[in-house]
Amino acid sequence: MNNRIRTEAVKHLFEAILTLENEEECFEFFEDLCTVNELLSLSQRFEVASMLKRKDTYLKIAEKTGASTATISRVNRSLNYGNEGYTMVFSRMKSYNENNEK
Repeated sequence: MNNRIRTEAVKHLFEAILTLENEEECFEFFEDLCTVNELLSLSQRFEVASMLKRKDTYLKIAEKTGASTATISRVNRSLNYGNEGYTMVFSRMKSYNENNEK
């Protein structure tokens, strides 16, 4: 984990995020917190990670998301050599979706 992000301010932000209870609260909070472009950039990276996890090609990812190959490459590096954050979230989302489909 990158110790440069382990600040009191970041910890405080994460504590706030952990209080959100549903999608609507997320929309309200993140719309206040982020600019539209910041939020779209974050969501684009997450979509890129999801598509990389499914083994989609860079070309397909770029076409669908509008992400540059540099962004796709950075996200791919995080998936392969990062802190397993994407993998943890994707696994939890899969379990959540499977449990709620029943």
